[in-house]
Amino acid sequence: MKFTKTKLKDAFIIDLEQRQDHRGFFARTFCAQEFAAHGLKPVIAQCNLSFNYKKGTLRGMHYQIAPAREAKLIRCTQGAIYDVIIDMRPDSPTFLEHIGVELTVENRRALYVPAMCAHGYQTLVDNTEVIYQVSGFYAPNYERGLRYDDPTFNIAWPLPVSQISQKDTAWCLFQSFFMGAKS
Repeated sequence: MKFTKTKLKDAFIIDLEQRQDHRGFFARTFCAQEFAAHGLKPVIAQCNLSFNYKKGTLRGMHYQIAPAREAKLIRCTQGAIYDVIIDMRPDSPTFLEHIGVELTVENRRALYVPAMCAHGYQTLVDNTEVIYQVSGFYAPNYERGLRYDDPTFNIAWPLPVSQISQKDTAWCLFQSFFMGAKS
């Protein structure tokens, strides 16, 4: 695997190192030793699959606080997404900064989302599937979220939102709720 640092502390784009021959290719998508060598949490407690019918569907921005913090490894296995991470770690040098990365079935990239970073994505085509490998178990009492359209972050989503959950539109704006609140 090829690990590329992003501007966010401990967030990586992970590309495959393909071993090709006449049959196709073989590539490792996860290795605990390689993740640990890059300072990443190599534990997988849960694996989730998300299927999205319509292009423009937006899911996020979610994260979990202590004691249920979770890191994620995100990969698009069908279609294409614009994947976004916001650093919510108050002690991080990249606190409140965000990045966006296109993950597609063609580029086979993965995005490593550190614990305490909000994560969400928008589908770029119909019938898109996303797989999440997660370091912790889902704990609804410790889940937090940010509005996808929060002016604090000014995320440039590539498409108008076609589908979004009521929960994801109901998160409070960062300035009105989170300023001064550290988790």
